[in-house]
Amino acid sequence: MVCVRVHAALAAVVASLALSQGAAADPSAQNGKTEFVKHGCWQCHGFEGQGSVATSGGRVIADTQLPFEAFKAYVRDPSGAMPPFHAEMLSDSDLADIYAYLESLPRPQPAKDIPLLNNLSSK
Repeated sequence: MVCVRVHAALAAVVASLALSQGAAADPSAQNGKTEFVKHGCWQCHGFEGQGSVATSGGRVIADTQLPFEAFKAYVRDPSGAMPPFHAEMLSDSDLADIYAYLESLPRPQPAKDIPLLNNLSSK
């Protein structure tokens, strides 16, 4: 009877450790926000991934719509003015966190849906 209890307790500890390690490996939007700022992504893409006409051609990267592997491939070997972020400077884990952060952001409203902008363009 004691042996069964010890095995059950040991199984519970092992399961708990496995679950906690799995959770730590999951991408974290909060850590992604920290990495986004730390690596200077915000300088061209804005703090909310809204982009800038001057620095990113106005590309919105919030809610990227890209699968992670395509996002990763572009960050590692980009075209245009963006510098490459190789694994030595930005780990795959941190990049997955940045992706989770960007995916957690809402897409900006289209200009046509912002009344103030519509009023300005009609004058």
